[in-house]
Amino acid sequence: MSELIGFNVRVYAFCINDNKILALHERYAGTQICKLPGGGLEFGEGTIECLHREFEEELNLKIEILDHHYTQEDFIESRIKDNKQILNIYYTVKILNIEDLNVQIPGLEKLEWIDIDSENNPFVLKADIIAFEKLKKKVSNQIR
Repeated sequence: MSELIGFNVRVYAFCINDNKILALHERYAGTQICKLPGGGLEFGEGTIECLHREFEEELNLKIEILDHHYTQEDFIESRIKDNKQILNIYYTVKILNIEDLNVQIPGLEKLEWIDIDSENNPFVLKADIIAFEKLKKKVSNQIR
């Protein structure tokens, strides 16, 4: 591990609609990944502000924050080798204007609605995998 010089705080959202979540497929650091909507926290910005901004900038969507879902608990070093530690924070949100969806993310290959009950976990980033498994467990417990 190289010497760390800072943090990169990332804020993501599970958009739940009809027992499915919205996922984005894109190339990241030379690898094809499936990820959640959201992105990097800017200085002077709160996590909820960040999510609102990211959804508007990237997808032209307005959201309502439903709940804080999970904050990453393990150490993760940035995959882009900028000597930063990653901290991921996850929320559940409701999309308020799905009819206005307009993808504005360069390199985005597709959007997909993934069934929460799926045996597959489509995510490749460690914190995303954990967050999705926790969501599946939470939803399963609510149904019982």
